[in-house]
Amino acid sequence: MIGGTSSVTVPFVAIAVKQQGIGGAAKVTLVAAVFMMVFSVLRMGRYIGKIPLTVVSGFSCGIGAMMVVSQLKIIFGLNIATSGASSVFTQLTQVMEHLGESRYAPFVLGMVVIAACFAIARIAPKAPAPLIGVVLSCTVALLFGLREKEVGRLPLEIPPFAGFTWSAADVYTVLPSGLAMAIVTAINLLITSRVVEHFRGRQKSMKAADAEKELGAYGIANICAGMFGAPMSIGIPARSLANVRCGGSTRFSNLVHGVFLLLFLSVGKDAVSRIPIPALAGVTAYVGICLLEWGTWRRLPKLRRADAAAFLSTAFCTLFFNAIAAVAIGCGMYGVRWIVEKVRASQANPAPLPAAGD
Repeated sequence: MIGGTSSVTVPFVAIAVKQQGIGGAAKVTLVAAVFMMVFSVLRMGRYIGKIPLTVVSGFSCGIGAMMVVSQLKIIFGLNIATSGASSVFTQLTQVMEHLGESRYAPFVLGMVVIAACFAIARIAPKAPAPLIGVVLSCTVALLFGLREKEVGRLPLEIPPFAGFTWSAADVYTVLPSGLAMAIVTAINLLITSRVVEHFRGRQKSMKAADAEKELGAYGIANICAGMFGAPMSIGIPARSLANVRCGGSTRFSNLVHGVFLLLFLSVGKDAVSRIPIPALAGVTAYVGICLLEWGTWRRLPKLRRADAAAFLSTAFCTLFFNAIAAVAIGCGMYGVRWIVEKVRASQANPAPLPAAGD
């Protein structure tokens, strides 16, 4: 699983920055990281491993749809502010309303990447399809003179340590925010881990020890991130799935991922700066399409009602509401099934009436 920043932590970091600046963000990240290590020591991660596979599939599907919708503005070349939209549905509505203003250049560059990724994945499944797709898109842009917004210069300097001081008031402000962010991050992290295992073809539940190690490792990593005021790092479905599809199946692939990022930002910084933004949007959209769980949709009519309800409710609630709440609702479907079965059992086998004279 490849780690990185995620929008799930944005509300907590934004509040901390508003209250205390970058130092506040550093404090809430450090506190959350410590709580994650506490969760690891207390072996709380194993409970996430009990989440049913249909709920994991629904979470994957919802995240995939979110990724596709989030890139539509860029792929169609629309000049609208969807980033501040309150929901994915609002973003999709805005894109549909302005579809007549689409431009062909970004659409071509994005679709070249998507089409190339699917073609390469079918011909050579272990080849780095997204990377090849981006190269092809850049080539098309040069040959046909398609000028679109590019990545631009990416600085490669180590940031200074975040400056902050602790106060008694932090017990009432930073501590609750850190705990809440740790809970949300831990759930999101371990569910993403389940999604990665699912796409690796491992249908069994993750081992309890693996869940504890995941929490502890990311807790340590985020201690280091918080020292520099960096936001919380969790598992990223897009990059993790791209890694798996290119044959990355061990921890070593994560290290190689970091090495190549460093090389791209140092040796290849000039080439990276010239990549058109629509090409990267195409990569994100492609991975999102792959996450849509097409196999589960095909099997949906054959699934038990509880399984189908868990999958659909998790997928749609992840897409339109909140990922954590979606998982809770999906798991709740099995609770409803348990209650219904108990009621039916009691009706089928009513308690015997007391005998006369009792």
